[in-house]
This record gives sequence, C-alpha cells and structure tokens, in this order.
Amino acid sequence: MAGRREKYGQSIRGSRIAGAIAIGVLLGCVFAFLYPNGFFSPDPRSQSHPVSKSNLQVDLPNCESTEGVNMMKSEYRKLTEKNAELQKQVRELNQKLQAAQQGNGRTQEQLVVSSQPQKAGPFGTVKSLRTNPPVMPDESVNPRLAKLLAEIAVGKEVIVALANSNVKSMLEVWFNSIKKVGIPNYLVVALDDAIVEFCKENDVPVYKRDPDENVDFIGKSGGNHAVSGLKFRILREFLQLGYGVLLSDVDIVYLQNPFDHLYRDSDVESMSDGHNNMTAYGYNDVFDEPSMGWARYAHTMRIWVYNSGFFYIRPTIPSIELLDRVADRLTTQPNSWDQAVFNEELAFPSHPGYIGLYASRRTMDIYLFMNSKVLFKTVRKDANLKKLKPVIVHVNYHPDKFPRMKAVVEYYVNGKQDALDAFPDGSV
Repeated sequence: MAGRREKYGQSIRGSRIAGAIAIGVLLGCVFAFLYPNGFFSPDPRSQSHPVSKSNLQVDLPNCESTEGVNMMKSEYRKLTEKNAELQKQVRELNQKLQAAQQGNGRTQEQLVVSSQPQKAGPFGTVKSLRTNPPVMPDESVNPRLAKLLAEIAVGKEVIVALANSNVKSMLEVWFNSIKKVGIPNYLVVALDDAIVEFCKENDVPVYKRDPDENVDFIGKSGGNHAVSGLKFRILREFLQLGYGVLLSDVDIVYLQNPFDHLYRDSDVESMSDGHNNMTAYGYNDVFDEPSMGWARYAHTMRIWVYNSGFFYIRPTIPSIELLDRVADRLTTQPNSWDQAVFNEELAFPSHPGYIGLYASRRTMDIYLFMNSKVLFKTVRKDANLKKLKPVIVHVNYHPDKFPRMKAVVEYYVNGKQDALDAFPDGSV
C-alpha cells in the first residue's frame, strides 16, 4: 500500500510540473505576439537611424574637438617621418660598417644560410650547393635593350659579340656560321655606325649603345685587346636585365648550337686555352728546389687560363661583381690584359689584405669548345679526333685569323678534307 501511495504522489507532482511548463510556453507565445520588440525596446528614433561611420564622425566632436584630432594626426605624421629617417640612418651605418669590415678583410661576402639546419647524409651522398640564384631583373637599367632582348632571346639567353669596322670580314664569317646552324638568339653590339649599317644590310640583330665618350673612343678606334676590355662594362646591363650571356669574340666559327651543350651550374662556364685534358682541367705540378734538400719537391696545382673571348655567364651577384672587378682594374691599370685580369679575379683566393671572388666556375669540353691550338696541333693529325664535330672553333692562337676561319668552314661545313693542311701548327 505504501509503495502505491508513493508512486501516486510522484505521478501527481510530475503532472503539475508538466502543466506549469505548458502554461509558461503559452504565456511566452502571447507576450511575443503582443510585444515583438520586448518590454525594453530602444528609442524608436534610434531604430530609424542605424549606427554608421558617418554618425560616428558626426558625433565625434561630442567627445573631443576637431583641433585635438588634427593635432594627433600631425604628431603621427612627425613620428612616421622620424621613424623613416632613423631607418635610413641605420641602413647607412650598416653599409659603412660592412665597407669598413671589407677593408680590413674580416667580412664574409657571401653567406649561404639554410632555412633549417640539415643533417649530413651517409658517406658519399653529401653534395653542397652548386648554383647561385639569379638576380631580380631590373628593366629600368636600360628599357631599350630590355625590349630588344625580349624579342630575340630564347630562354632568357643570348649570344653577344662586340664589333667595330676593324673586324668586319671576320664578323661576316661569324654571323654566317651562326645562321647556317640556325641559332636565332644572337646579337651584335656595334661600336661604330658602319657596323650598324653592315648588320642591318645582312639582317643581323644589332644594338648600339647610347653615346658614351669613354666607351665610344675605344670602340671606334681600338684594337682587339682594347675592344675586348670593353665587354666587361657592356655586359653588366645584360646581366642586370636578367639574361644569361654567351660572350663571343668574332674570330669564332659556329658548327652546332652551343646552348645545347651548356651545364648552367656555375656562375661562369668558359672555354679553356689548355690543349689537352691535363692542361685544361688541372694537374699536380712539382716544383723542384734542390737547395732545400729533403724538402726539395713542392707540389702545386695548375690549370691553364680560361679564354675571355668565349664564356657563358649567368645573371648572378658574383657574376656582376666579376665584371665590376675586371672593368675597374682595366680602367685603373690601362696596360693590363683583360684575359689575365679575368682569370686572376676568378682564381685568386682570399688572403690577408684581399677578398677573393666567391664565384663558381666550370671548364668547357676542349673538344667541343675547341681552341685553334687543339685543332691545328692535335685534332687534324688524329684520325679519330678528326671525326668529331666541335660546337665552335675559336681561332685564338693564330694571328692569321680570317684565312683559318674560312678553312674551318671549308673543312667542317663544306667537307673539304684537305682544307686545314696548308697551315702550320703555330704562327710564322
């Protein structure tokens, strides 16, 4: 009996609670219908004028005066200008500090920092970074040249040769060989008006720089070495515009497209003046000094120089620095030979009082990018080597350049097997 009474009481309490909830819901619906904005609705005037930026601006004078706002804006401008001036001073001080450190030989001019430290891999698998990143192109340097290069370059690369009227005959052999191979991306930098007209008559891409007294005087009247020295100044703009340049003297015959045979993994990729694998790619040379007794033999590493008349140069900071260094030395040391200076800047390491150039370099295959010593002293006398077809032949070792260039064309292009036979190994 007691159990039934408890259950009955619980049932009544549950019914009362349910009823109260139902009544509450009903009353809520009624009030919601009668007072849709609630008991404490905002001022009707505010409903018709929602808050906006314009209202805030209109009401702002209630909080503070226009004069105060203008004063704060003026103070903000002053602080901004002061901050910009301080940043400029910091940059100038940093530049002066770097220059002072360079003068003392204590700065590391190139520092490659990985975003995250890396673990070294297993033995024999570790490889360092090989290629410097290209510069950001700056067309403001020379808009006219930028427009021309955009039309003729292929893959942001171009062959460039400097020429004046003194080398007109060789220039003709040069560009005819390029046309025969079918190379579209080449350009002649004319150093006088006669070459401009000559190139236009032969449908050869040509570019003449804006007037420059120092360059024009040498360009119009200078010999081979003087003109050769100009290229380091002129090439700088090409690199700043973001183009890789295959610099070419005009005493060169093209037999294949050189762009198909470049590695592009170095700042400078150059043909060698070496005449065999040892001299071109490096060797251990022993210096003998008998007076030293037991220590009479000193080992040295040697390599024959790069030819400054044919090299590929990528648009990188070290490449531009190389051009600047060579051009500066040729200006301040007028009796210097450009090829010697070019190689010294590439090869000399940093040492007390001197900061070396941090540029990577590669030696081209001497049987593909062939100098005339290799051709006339070795290749033409070897039955197997004679079967090879080089990419280019550079008549750099011989003063009788024009007849030898024509003979190279006869031999490799026209198939005349005895075309090279009449020439001596060297000059006479």
